[in-house]
Amino acid sequence: MKLKNILTGSLAGALLLGSLSACTDLTETVYDQIMSTNYYNTKDDIIKATFRPFEHGFYSIGPRQVLQECCADQLGTWARDGWWYDNAKWQYLHYHTWAADNESIKSEWENCFTGIMQANSVIDDLQKLDPAKFNMSQPEMDNFIAQNKALRAWFYIRLLDAFRNVPLAVSLDQSKNSVGQVTPQELFSFIETELKTSIEALPAKNGNAGNGIAQGQWTKAGAAALLVRLYLNAEKWIGTSKYTECATYAQNILDGDYGFYELGKTWDEVFDWTNDKCNETIFAFPSSYGRSYWHYSGDTYWWAVPVNARFYFGAFKQGDFNTKYALQPSLDLNNNEYNFKLGKFVSKFKKYPKDYRLTMYKNLGNSTREGMFLYGYLPYIADDGTEKKVTSPVGGYEIYIRDQVGVFHELAPDQLPADRTSNMNTGDHNSGWHFVKYPIYSDEDAGKREADYNEIRLAEIYYSLAECKFKANDVDGAAKLLNAVRKRNYPQDTWAEYLYKPEGTVTLTQDELYDEWGREFLNETRRRTDLIRFGRFQEEWWDKPRDKDDLIRWGLYCTEEWWDKKPDADSHWDIFPIPRDMMGADHTLKQNPGYN
Repeated sequence: MKLKNILTGSLAGALLLGSLSACTDLTETVYDQIMSTNYYNTKDDIIKATFRPFEHGFYSIGPRQVLQECCADQLGTWARDGWWYDNAKWQYLHYHTWAADNESIKSEWENCFTGIMQANSVIDDLQKLDPAKFNMSQPEMDNFIAQNKALRAWFYIRLLDAFRNVPLAVSLDQSKNSVGQVTPQELFSFIETELKTSIEALPAKNGNAGNGIAQGQWTKAGAAALLVRLYLNAEKWIGTSKYTECATYAQNILDGDYGFYELGKTWDEVFDWTNDKCNETIFAFPSSYGRSYWHYSGDTYWWAVPVNARFYFGAFKQGDFNTKYALQPSLDLNNNEYNFKLGKFVSKFKKYPKDYRLTMYKNLGNSTREGMFLYGYLPYIADDGTEKKVTSPVGGYEIYIRDQVGVFHELAPDQLPADRTSNMNTGDHNSGWHFVKYPIYSDEDAGKREADYNEIRLAEIYYSLAECKFKANDVDGAAKLLNAVRKRNYPQDTWAEYLYKPEGTVTLTQDELYDEWGREFLNETRRRTDLIRFGRFQEEWWDKPRDKDDLIRWGLYCTEEWWDKKPDADSHWDIFPIPRDMMGADHTLKQNPGYN
């Protein structure tokens, strides 16, 4: 049994659960408070308190998904037959025109600080307890404290990435917290110290059969992997490169210094319902059908498939979800490929046409599947035994999914609409390839929505180290690390053609490195961060224009675009504004540059 029963437990007394009696003199007798001093009676109470903030962390990946993907070049949320316009909220993100009152930006701020304060509550409490009273050793208690310090660091990394300038809160005792924001350098140093300290207190991975019952807990490798993320992005976040430090911790993980890890044998092993047994998993949030599976709901994966796709999956009991995400188009409405460098991820996958992931997603029975993408028609067998095709929720036309965005409706696969305009207002349910990274098995299959959410996997460490080597001009070393992962995506008889030199014939350039990050980590809530790290966030894609003032700084003064996105007016879009509500509630906060 995984840690799922712990993660969904109640914190009960770690938070104040009081009610005020109604009386005119404002004095009261409180009868129902459960304070930290009397909540912790058993070791089980400590365990429940320790891991309650983790459930909030799991929940928060959905809102994080919005900020990472909706303003980047891979996914899009365009209007479909009158759906998803939502007062242009998705267009504000896509076109980089958001303001300080943006709901998604506010959600990221609030979710991160809620998680931080939950972790602070646990840390404050546990530091006051005598482990001997709970038949625990001091190292056991130190591990529980380190679990929340690592989780807190994870939240702070997100805040550093999104906002740069945020308050530093380390306790429920406000006297220990900053007044107003700290500098990015101060926050960076705090995170770095926290993670290095946590590595010492956290356990190493035990055994060679995945995380098992320890799924959902931080380990030494998990904390080290967060340091890899921190150092990989340091040049953008604090203006100082830390690639040497990044490479050191990445190599330590690959060398097994923190336990045994290895890449999954197939690309989808790390996303499947048995991924608690996969040695590629470094840190994952446990998921269970009918209990906690946040990555399948809402803003993450279930909304990346067509509305009526349950017919195709055979997942009738799992309900319908509105189609939110699809891949931005590679082709315009004249069937020509866009000439932008960014976006166009179907075409970038098709650069290597025998990629196993390009196979049409299909459930094979007994909780197995093949492929990752949904395209073309989606056939299924109806109750009357006839073959039908998935239809749109508006108009009832048969869906034929294209690598284009337009109003196709009932047009045949080889027909194009008369209106060749392609942008965020001109889509329908035929527009944009969909994808299924975490499997959606049929109602009869044990796996259903049982896959754990993989927040950190070993492939990220390979790619991070490869990027460090590439920046150090060790292109061959970078290529070998990438190839170690890429080999599982292609038949062996294609390796000579598909792998990077010197093992194959493909030249590894900076553009190819960046595209490879996108292929491997499609929709894993990191695309915006990667765009910014590579100095590509201001460029054009599809219908999004280029950000003008950032061009010369990055030496990228050219005509690159993606889809309908035009250049941004300046580079302040690299970070988000401090939410307006927060500015109103705390007058010590200063707004980020470029925002009102």
